[in-house]
Amino acid sequence: MERIGGEDLGRGTTSMGKVAFASFIGTAIEFYDFYIYGTAAALVFGSVFFPEFASATGTLAAFATFAVAFFARPLGAVIFGHYGDRIGRKAMLIVSLLLMGVSTFLIGLLPGYASIGFAAPLLLVLLRFFQGIWLGGERGGAILMASEHTTRGRRGLYSSFPQMGRRWAFCSPAGSFCG
Repeated sequence: MERIGGEDLGRGTTSMGKVAFASFIGTAIEFYDFYIYGTAAALVFGSVFFPEFASATGTLAAFATFAVAFFARPLGAVIFGHYGDRIGRKAMLIVSLLLMGVSTFLIGLLPGYASIGFAAPLLLVLLRFFQGIWLGGERGGAILMASEHTTRGRRGLYSSFPQMGRRWAFCSPAGSFCG
């Protein structure tokens, strides 16, 4: 039977446990960042980046910056999918995780509206847009890489590891959003 689109591509060189763990942890880290940002948007970012607005309006503006990343995710999937096919999915996963960390670090260093004025929310939106691109690249790549490295009868199981990482980040003790 003919191989289809990367089927069984890396099975001989990498253990499935390593691939499953990497896809789980990578997704957990990236989504944990999203949940932390959502919490900060609800509690802090309205007053730090939008102090000129009323309290509720500032919080809504902070949530709008949260939404920007979700709109950028499909673009990241297209970009990283293209380069993942050309350069390699593993390299693109590493790049997406690294750049997500850089964006998160820069958001942590970003001065508020009181320091740099209108540039603060503008830079926040820009960094959130890039975070969305990086997450869009990581998510699809992690699922595809997990499914390509396993045997035919176990693809669904191992393709679920990135989703389990997302769920773990959402339900972790620090997040404790699960009931």
